[in-house]
Amino acid sequence: MTDGLAVSTFSASGEDAITRTIELNIETSTQDIAPSDFLEIYEIDRTVASIVEGDFKRIALQFPDELLRHSVPIYRLLKNEAGEGHDIYVLADTSYGSCCVDEVAAQHIDADLIVHYGHACLSQPSRLPVIYVFGKKHIDVDDCINQLGECLTTKLQQHTNNDSDSRPTVLLRYDVGYSYRADIIAHRLEGRLQSLNTRVLHHPLPTRLDPKTTAQSPKTLEQTSAEVDEDGHADVIIAYIGGESLNLTNLLMTHSHCEAYGYDPSTRSAHVESHRTNKLLMRRFAMVQRARDADVFGILIGTLGVTSYLPLIVHVRKLLARAQKKSYTISVGKLNPAKLANFMEIECFILIACPENSVIDAKEFLRPIITPFELEVALQAEGTWSGRYVLDFGKLLAGDSEGDLGAIDEDKGDDPDQPTFSLITGKYRQAKRFGTQDNATPTEGTSAALTLRNQDGAVSKLADSAAALFLFSRSYQGLETKIGEDSPSVLEQGRSGIARGYSDDHA
Repeated sequence: MTDGLAVSTFSASGEDAITRTIELNIETSTQDIAPSDFLEIYEIDRTVASIVEGDFKRIALQFPDELLRHSVPIYRLLKNEAGEGHDIYVLADTSYGSCCVDEVAAQHIDADLIVHYGHACLSQPSRLPVIYVFGKKHIDVDDCINQLGECLTTKLQQHTNNDSDSRPTVLLRYDVGYSYRADIIAHRLEGRLQSLNTRVLHHPLPTRLDPKTTAQSPKTLEQTSAEVDEDGHADVIIAYIGGESLNLTNLLMTHSHCEAYGYDPSTRSAHVESHRTNKLLMRRFAMVQRARDADVFGILIGTLGVTSYLPLIVHVRKLLARAQKKSYTISVGKLNPAKLANFMEIECFILIACPENSVIDAKEFLRPIITPFELEVALQAEGTWSGRYVLDFGKLLAGDSEGDLGAIDEDKGDDPDQPTFSLITGKYRQAKRFGTQDNATPTEGTSAALTLRNQDGAVSKLADSAAALFLFSRSYQGLETKIGEDSPSVLEQGRSGIARGYSDDHA
């Protein structure tokens, strides 16, 4: 009786966890779809035509978690329509974000084509051709035109009163699930705003992307703005169709100079989105300040399928080496706080991922996670950031961000021991220096490279290892080895058999 009470005190049967109710937020557009609607919503005929025309033999179907329940009906429809000679596989999990094409998982089955379903970031693939099937989310076009038209009309009337010479432009952006209605919305919205001398720009999203091809890539807002400026119309207003998402957040941050209005089809409401842009940028600027205080960085691999991710990793390593910061390259798959907490010696992480997954603002992570552009800002002198935000790999590699920020600070012969002031702690701090430069003294030749080896006072030299420095700063460093002090034990015969019953067990 006593033993039973003791066990119940320190352990549980697990019944609470089994009977616990979990609320799931599943989009209504993915729940109830009639079998007859699969052909239209998931564009079976277009997909089969692309497979047969390209003579693809091994096809990988990539689904996000919320659409995985539809994978079997889609597989059967494609298999029946495509006929023999086409092997189709379902990728039940993704290595990184579900919006990115998982070329790594597709190569495990030696696929020569990927069909991506659901939300997509439309990043340029690096190895395999991709067919996108966005699905068709429900939207009331009439209500969308009325709501957005009312908001934009009020804004444009104010703009016309202030500056009657310029011609404002509305740029239509939307969640990929509403792309099948984008042409109609753009045409009707332009008709609604025709009396205000306003044009609506809309660039259709590609439904297929091939590696080593940029002609099919969707135009970025910077390219569209450049075209508008060439025509003499520099005023751009963004109209976004879709709910709250990472796509909308990144759109606001990367185009903070534009006024943005959004329409949410699920709530049937339109409102100003750009009012929270400054707050978003302030949060990221706080991350930049924490990155300024870091000396050891971890480069997180968040994608293996986006073109130019390898050159960007090399670019980030060069920036850190030039600033005499230590860097480690880590691939942990999908991020969570438990994984990153294992790397205690790393003071800041840099995430190499697609634009939609690059900005991580989760408070549960122990260390800050920044983007490559934020790293460039952190390595500048104070007050050099103009507020421009860049997530595109091509722009970072082309040096556009450095042109906006100025060149990365070089070591101009200043005192390496000069402390720097931290805006996070409000105190002066002594920065650690790792690696060597052409005009710098190697770190290994300084007293910081020496550490105590054992209790006898012997010292050893660390080969520029941030992990070793962190280990020796801890009060507990593991079990003592005591090399040469303990005599080796006698070899003995081990146990044989399997875990449920070894050969020397006695019942």
